[in-house]
Amino acid sequence: MEALIQQIETITQEIQNTVATTSAEVEAFRIKYLGTKGLVKNMMGEMKSVPNEQKKEFGQILNAFKVAAEEKLEILVAALGDTSTLDASIDTSLPGDEFTVGTRHPLNLVRNQMVSIFKRLGFAVAEGPEIEDDWHNFGAMNLPADHPARDMQDTFYVQEATEENASWLLRTHTSSVQARVMESQKPPIRVICPGRVYRNETISARAHCFFHQVEGLYIDENVSFADLKQTLYFFVQEMFGKDVKVRFRPSYFPFTEPSAEMDISCQICSGKGCNICKHTGWVEILGSGMVHPNVLKNFDIDPEKYTGFAFGMGVERIAQLKYQVNDLRLYSQNDLRFLQQFKSV
Repeated sequence: MEALIQQIETITQEIQNTVATTSAEVEAFRIKYLGTKGLVKNMMGEMKSVPNEQKKEFGQILNAFKVAAEEKLEILVAALGDTSTLDASIDTSLPGDEFTVGTRHPLNLVRNQMVSIFKRLGFAVAEGPEIEDDWHNFGAMNLPADHPARDMQDTFYVQEATEENASWLLRTHTSSVQARVMESQKPPIRVICPGRVYRNETISARAHCFFHQVEGLYIDENVSFADLKQTLYFFVQEMFGKDVKVRFRPSYFPFTEPSAEMDISCQICSGKGCNICKHTGWVEILGSGMVHPNVLKNFDIDPEKYTGFAFGMGVERIAQLKYQVNDLRLYSQNDLRFLQQFKSV
């Protein structure tokens, strides 16, 4: 053990006397003394040859030896004035590699803007499961099992109904979230329900098997169709500008009565006529109406006391008009050339 101690003292003195004025010399010092095959590592390996009763004493000497080498390295590095690297092969004056910055998806950009607009009107955000039972998706929305309006939505069923269990499906609209809100909350209710929905449709430039919706629900005393119209007027003007033109057309939805579809002047051709608006100058963006009394009754909400309105729109359609995207498939293909166009948005 005495020979090992003498050897450590000699190396320690050598460390203290080392002078290094370049990064290459400092790196050479690090490799010689503190590298994987350096002298400190080698001396640590001598521990196995030391008698057990002397291991504690020798271990303390080794630890002091290692600390002395590390402290000397810190002094040499500090003297260089550059602690960024010890590798002499790297030119630290060169510019760094460009770091690719990610972008937000255009659908997220549009959805967030839609949510922000309705939040300013006092709407809270509500969410629900994408795998839904038949009652919340259809039954509660005034669509019993034999209702012909069910044929309007081609449904992905996860589990067909049996005598013991109800059927489960991928939700066809976020109206199921409205149902869950009415189930757990009493009026006044004012929520919007953003989310992904699924329908068994052929994928094309105008349709997809999944897409995104933002639906709204407002239930309180003395809510009128005029309240619905003014809410939607405010939304489209905030989304598309004050010059946008709006019209309502009578329509039919099982869960609202009366019902209406809302068109705006085409933002792509400025109302002059194009293939997007089918040369009419108008584009339908949402369905809406007064909540059907049967829907209110399904959740023990008195239709004699409360009224309400509901609306629903596709995020893809709004994004199509806002960014003039003419193919729905682009949103889900993860093509960086397409997505990077929204980096500055």
